[in-house]
Amino acid sequence: MRFLHTSDWHLGRTLHGVDLLDAQRTVLGEICRLVSDPLDGIAVDAVIVAGDVYDRAVPPVEAVTLLADVLAELTRHTTVIVTAGNHDSAIRLGFGSRLFTERLHIRTALDGVGLPVMVSDVAVYPLPYLDPDAARTVLSPDDTPLARSHQAVMSAAMHRVRQDLAARPAGTRSVVVAHAFVVGGAVSDSERSIAVGGVDSIAADTFDGIDYVALGHLHGAQQPRSSGATVLGYSGSPLRYSFSEREHAKSASLVDLAADGTVTITASALTQPRPMAELVGELEHLLADPALEAHTGDWLRITVTDRSRPEQLFDRIKSRFPHILQVLHIPTGLGEIGAQGRVEIGSLTPRELAADFIEHVTGVMADDRELALFERAFAEATAELGSAR
Repeated sequence: MRFLHTSDWHLGRTLHGVDLLDAQRTVLGEICRLVSDPLDGIAVDAVIVAGDVYDRAVPPVEAVTLLADVLAELTRHTTVIVTAGNHDSAIRLGFGSRLFTERLHIRTALDGVGLPVMVSDVAVYPLPYLDPDAARTVLSPDDTPLARSHQAVMSAAMHRVRQDLAARPAGTRSVVVAHAFVVGGAVSDSERSIAVGGVDSIAADTFDGIDYVALGHLHGAQQPRSSGATVLGYSGSPLRYSFSEREHAKSASLVDLAADGTVTITASALTQPRPMAELVGELEHLLADPALEAHTGDWLRITVTDRSRPEQLFDRIKSRFPHILQVLHIPTGLGEIGAQGRVEIGSLTPRELAADFIEHVTGVMADDRELALFERAFAEATAELGSAR
């Protein structure tokens, strides 16, 4: 049995103001081709999309149209199982799900937790994102709400899964689809926090007894634990959605599930619209260094370290790096400045006040030339004020 595991499409997302819809259309086209024309000739029995299909609860019309096109193409070739993530509106994503063909299963409702989609003889249990505030009552075995935590509601969901699995023939292979932060996973900047009461994680052993757990939420492809019979895998997002992901090798996961439950994961690389890089240095160096020519086609975040902010900073950088997305000005030494103790203003001389002000505004200590200019201006202003009285 072969599954294609993907997640975190975030349709409708932008990257520092850049519309990513065309890039999303391209990379999802690659995912469709993995299904319609598999590289090794082995058919994909089902595609799993583990949440965060959209980037926000009310997606733009263009994102909805793209999803419809992609699902129509995928279901021409295989079964598709989609769950809601924390970015999705469960109601909007799940609209019409009861009307879909037998090849498309969109699970967004809590009352379906523990009910599998059977793909041949494999039981796939799609779990929508379990918000503790919403799920703690629905998933409770009695009238007492569960503890307000991700661990509590996921444990209750897995109890339902195990109950159903126990009623099936011995040896039935199993897959769980979940959108969650599992302990051991590596985060990036583009994932929205799901913390409740300061805690956002669940233990990996919550899923013990399942053959494969297809996870969504974290944007880097990874396996949060390396031991145990149950294999947990994040496919990661198909595109880079922040500079913290610039080193990610984006892919979709081809998951082969053997008859004995053994799992083999093969990463199928996905083409990115542009490389991403981060450059740091003084402006003149950034504009003149021939070694940086290799980055002129990249999406860039550039940190300029000049002591004072250069004029027309963004425009000058954009003249060399046309795909710049973010420019920061952080003078050299700013990170070395410690917290200053509180001082009574009246106890400071004008020179000391000026030094504190310049340091506060620029992030670096004032030099003698700047303080000399200030003292001269202060003396002239004082003299002018005295003559006016």
